[in-house]
Amino acid sequence: MILTIAAAVFVFGLLVLVHEFGHFITAKMTGMRVDEFAIGFGPKIISRKYGETVYSLRAVPLGGFNDIAGMDPDNNTAGERGFCSKPVLSRMVVILAGATMNFILPIVLFFTIYATLGLSVPSTEPVIGAVIPGMSAEKAGLKADDRILSVDGQTVTTWKDFTDKLKGVEAGQNILLRYKRVEEVNEVTVSPTFNKQENRVLVGVQSSSVYESKTLSEAFALSIEHTKDITLYMLDSIAQLFKEPEQTENLAGPIGIIQMSGQVAERGFIPLLNFAALLSINLGIINLLPVPVLDGGHFVNLFIEAVRGKPLGTKAVVYTQRVGIALLLMLMFFATKNDLVRVFLK
Repeated sequence: MILTIAAAVFVFGLLVLVHEFGHFITAKMTGMRVDEFAIGFGPKIISRKYGETVYSLRAVPLGGFNDIAGMDPDNNTAGERGFCSKPVLSRMVVILAGATMNFILPIVLFFTIYATLGLSVPSTEPVIGAVIPGMSAEKAGLKADDRILSVDGQTVTTWKDFTDKLKGVEAGQNILLRYKRVEEVNEVTVSPTFNKQENRVLVGVQSSSVYESKTLSEAFALSIEHTKDITLYMLDSIAQLFKEPEQTENLAGPIGIIQMSGQVAERGFIPLLNFAALLSINLGIINLLPVPVLDGGHFVNLFIEAVRGKPLGTKAVVYTQRVGIALLLMLMFFATKNDLVRVFLK
């Protein structure tokens, strides 16, 4: 539990810090007055004022905010330094900066991993790298670093041997695995289940990994390429939500993310950094969706203002924000429902 909480605080804190810093630094650079830069919500734990800005750490580490003066045109106390008084282009830069930082962060994290450790590639050894929670391998007691010796009496010498011997197995069929843990050899029976996404039976284990060293230039190129590939994959996944509404079953909310943070943290700090990078990309994409109250929705409003030569009317803004809030609440409902099902019913 302590590890799960620590991992969740680290991941949420890192993502929020980077996102809000993007808004903060561009607001400062464009001459806007920032009254408060906060990490978290709720009561203040630590608060210090430097210059005109209060920097605070709050009790609930699941978000953060920048209090930029003049966000509400009807309550602009900063005059020409208020958000609403700045040129549209300056306001666009500030709005997009948060999501932009969420795409820069994974590049930095991936580069750090590739430059120091190298590129993780599957090992050919028949050694379990990770056990998927809730599946038959975990229920049977298999753990990471267990070496598979045989499947139903047939010797296994490589990971490919192991996966090849599972191809002819049917869902629900019992198979006998012989494995070595440290110096002790054991046997266990597992019953594979059919996975719709993979379109094959799985016992719930992943191979171990080894690292291939990379030069700094190779590490940088790989980090950009990896971030791009993940972004495109996530965009495709979002598109699938509209084509196949039943895909909402895969959505996860704060509860699910906290649970996953703990599970990933058990595998080590590097997997946790990879997880943070994935979430950062996800946060960046979500924030850029053209939904009112999200950064993407604010950007659309600013774009309309640039085209019209004047901002949208107050009634139009209020109406669109209500629609945006309703959409987000629906999304949160599905995500929270999925989280509760995963935690309590599986």
